[in-house]
Amino acid sequence: MSENEKKSGAVKSRISGLLTRIASGGVYVGISVIAVLVNDVTNVIMLSAVAAICAFEFYRLLRHDAKMPNELMGIIAAAAFPVACWKFGLHGIIAILVLFTVALSIWYVFYLRARIVDVAVSYFGAIYTGLLLCGLIYIRAALPEPYGGILLLLLFISIWGNDAVAYLVGSRIGRHKLAPKVSPKKSWEGFIAGLLFSAAMWVAMCFVPGVTMSWWLAAAFGIVAGLISVLGDLLESRVKRNVGVKDSGNLMPGHGGLLDRCDSLFMVSMMAALMLFGGGCIPYAGL
Repeated sequence: MSENEKKSGAVKSRISGLLTRIASGGVYVGISVIAVLVNDVTNVIMLSAVAAICAFEFYRLLRHDAKMPNELMGIIAAAAFPVACWKFGLHGIIAILVLFTVALSIWYVFYLRARIVDVAVSYFGAIYTGLLLCGLIYIRAALPEPYGGILLLLLFISIWGNDAVAYLVGSRIGRHKLAPKVSPKKSWEGFIAGLLFSAAMWVAMCFVPGVTMSWWLAAAFGIVAGLISVLGDLLESRVKRNVGVKDSGNLMPGHGGLLDRCDSLFMVSMMAALMLFGGGCIPYAGL
């Protein structure tokens, strides 16, 4: 094979990979947008499904590190957190936490092969992929239709855009590595560009009816959310590097697993709820 043929084949492969990445990403974004905007029920169903799938991928990652989490209990608990939060509010979250703790304790006592580290991994996985998403339930319920959905969609866009802008800018002009030992492709240039995009989207939230937030406070919150988004991404990258796995799964061709796409969402969910409610920007939902 000639050198030109090799180059042509490499270009075709990159284009094919890019198209696959765009297609699978488009499906994920489309489902998320529809679920967020329609009503609370579709939003909860989507978040519960995301929690269950991501919990499964998280536990599978840890099995590469010789951990033995109770996947069934963890997946059920992760999926139950958004539903319980929506139906019963804080009382529902506490109920799932108590039941999950009791169930894991029984499993640990009577399944002698289980180690305390397996209990810890099981517990963390459900809280990380399920409980943290409850912040999104509260944010959407804080405003009447359709404004709660619009506010939540803007938050989603800030997370997606932060990642996309950081990647595009970093791949073009990135010269200084952000965390080379954890995520070699991330650069400081892309990191700053992503933060600016996140701040801009939070400023856009000021124009949603029912939101009381000055532009400078919104920009500050957007930068904090952007920082937490990057932290969530690096956290999952650290787990994958620790267990020697490139992707959390293959559910999304060109992207990897769903956990690879939602790692930032988990961390931002509760931080955004804390900032919006704590700053008096939206009324407390009182679920």
